[in-house]
Parts: sequence; structure tokens; C-alpha cells
Amino acid sequence: MFTMTLSKNCLSCSKILDGRSDKKFCDPYCKSSYHYKKAKEEEPRFYNKVDNQLKRNRRILKSYNKSGKATVRSETILELGFDPKFFTHFWKNNKGDVYLFVYEYGFLKRMEHNIEKYILIKWQSYMDK
Repeated sequence: MFTMTLSKNCLSCSKILDGRSDKKFCDPYCKSSYHYKKAKEEEPRFYNKVDNQLKRNRRILKSYNKSGKATVRSETILELGFDPKFFTHFWKNNKGDVYLFVYEYGFLKRMEHNIEKYILIKWQSYMDK
């Protein structure tokens, strides 16, 4: 009887594999490297896109709101990648203004002298009510 063994190669580095017949990688490093490269080639998951945009929005709002309340031109933060469609919750004040929040940093779009601006605030304990 004649048996033929096919040699398999590592999916990451292409070295010839020794050992089990169902082995795909020569070591844990190659396995990790292969899956990392594969994940980088895939389209980012929707969750990751949303989470990344929320983090970017929060970072931008935080950097322009050092004192708890600030006003900034919309073009300034939009150029940095701020996207007002991504927020975590909202708060409505007594005047009826609805502030959108990205975690603890809020924003409200306003027009002042034909210039689009954002009023930035930070979440306060009285807003919990």
C-alpha cells in the first residue's frame, strides 16, 4: 500500500509545518500575525466606526472646553473631524434648548452674526434632574 503525505505550509510565513495534520501555523506569533493582518484588510465593523467617532468627538470637545463653558466656530472643530451626528445623550434646559452630549461634554449649534458656532458645556449635577 502506498501512502502520500502532503506537506502543509504555515498560513503566515509559509514555512513547512511539522506535527498534527490540521496544524495551520508554525507558532503563536504567526497565528497572531495572520489574524491581525486579516482583520486589518476587512472593513471596520459598524460598532468600531461609531465608537471611534464618539472618542474623536469627545477629545475635540474636551480640548476646546477647558473652563466648563466655551463658544467655538463650527468650522474650527469640523475641520478636526468632529461629527455632530454622533452623540451619546441629550439635555433640554429651561429655555427649551437641546444640548447634545458626548459623554460629559455637550454642544449646541447656534448662529451668531451669520456665523455658525457651537456652545460647549460640561455636564453638571443639576442636569440629572
